[in-house]
Amino acid sequence: MKRIHEAFGRSKQHGGALIIYVTAGDPTLDDTVEIVLAAERGGADLVELGIPYIAPTADGPTIQAACQRALSAGATVGGVLDAARGIRDRSEIPLVTMTCYNPILVYGLQRYARDARAAGIDGVLVSDLPPDEAGAWLEAAAQHHLGTVFLVAPGNTDRQLRQAIDVTTGFVYIISRPGTTGARADIYQGLRALVERVRGMAQVPAAVGFGLSTGEQVADVLAMADGAVVGSAVVNVIAGGNADGKLPERVETKVRELRG
Repeated sequence: MKRIHEAFGRSKQHGGALIIYVTAGDPTLDDTVEIVLAAERGGADLVELGIPYIAPTADGPTIQAACQRALSAGATVGGVLDAARGIRDRSEIPLVTMTCYNPILVYGLQRYARDARAAGIDGVLVSDLPPDEAGAWLEAAAQHHLGTVFLVAPGNTDRQLRQAIDVTTGFVYIISRPGTTGARADIYQGLRALVERVRGMAQVPAAVGFGLSTGEQVADVLAMADGAVVGSAVVNVIAGGNADGKLPERVETKVRELRG
């Protein structure tokens, strides 16, 4: 968790934190290690490793397809943690796993928290776990010093925002718009007001994700929030595969464009 907060602190020097999401195991887990290192070279401050799941909650077609590719290539929860360990052997970039609840429930909450921490994971976002039902996971995460990341969204009441913020120890993930993930050409016009509400309540950094796809959008978001999360725009690059061995270079170039 310390790495997360330190990264947000350092990122203020260049306008805010750029957080890159990749689906772990797409196209392979070995490629994921190189992709994350390339994203860091391109200017990423934190990386979210998505644990592929057969029915990913809130994910649009781009990330759903990436999950299918990763699962077809043999990605597992344990394999994702092995990839994280490979990244950690070569980098100190903060790593947050993003997952639905079922994979870690099946793996075992205490076991997952222990193994994630041992692999060098700094935080975990459980996308479909309501804050008021997260007691068992919060206990496991705290015991193993993992940061917790919860989602807040347009339409949340102040009470709902407070419930999520009160149990968030890593950073608050603000969903930029109603709907699913996926690159968009515009930014939800009510976003600034939502960011201001969250930042007025939270003691931890606040990052915005869902739909960001260009350097201009990242810059717009960083003018109001502590971080910007980009997923589908990078996953689209990864979808081209690594047959020529140059996928890490393409990811680095894309992240550099997003970093501006």
